[in-house]
Amino acid sequence: MTSAGEKSDDAFRTIGELSAELGIQQHILRYWETRFPQLRPLQRAGNRRYYRPSDAALVRRIHSLLNEQGYTIRGVQKLLSQKAPVEEASPEPASETIPVPAAALPDSDMEAVAEPVRTAPIAPQPVLVVNQTLPSPARVELLAIREALVEALATDMD
Repeated sequence: MTSAGEKSDDAFRTIGELSAELGIQQHILRYWETRFPQLRPLQRAGNRRYYRPSDAALVRRIHSLLNEQGYTIRGVQKLLSQKAPVEEASPEPASETIPVPAAALPDSDMEAVAEPVRTAPIAPQPVLVVNQTLPSPARVELLAIREALVEALATDMD
C-alpha cells in the first residue's frame, strides 16, 4: 500500500509526474517519443499523455542510458532495437562484436569463461575510394599507404 501522495507502481503516470520523477523537462519526453518508436503513451482528449507502467519503465531506462551511462540517442536506439534487457546493458556505448570461440583464448582465460562464446570488438573494414583521375604517382602512394594500414590492422588484430 502506498501513502496518500504516491501512486502504485502499476498506475498510469502523466507526463508531468514522470518528468518530475526523473528531473527532466516535459519537452524531453515528447522528443524521446519522436526518436524511440517503442515509446507510445496513451493520448487522451487534448493530447494529454498517460504513460503505462511499461512506458514509464522504458522512459526510466532511456534516461539511465542517456544521462547516467553516456549513450547517445543513436546508441540507445540501436540497443532498444536489439531488445537487450536492462540488466545486460553495459556502461560503455554499444559496439559491434563478433563471437570468439573459447578455444581461441589463452589457457589462462579458460577458467574465467562462463559461456562457450565470448565477444570481441571488431574494426570496420577498410574502404578504398580512389578517384580514377588521380595522377599515377599519387594513386600508387595511396595504395601503398592503404596496404600498410591493412597490414598494421591485421597485425594488431592478432
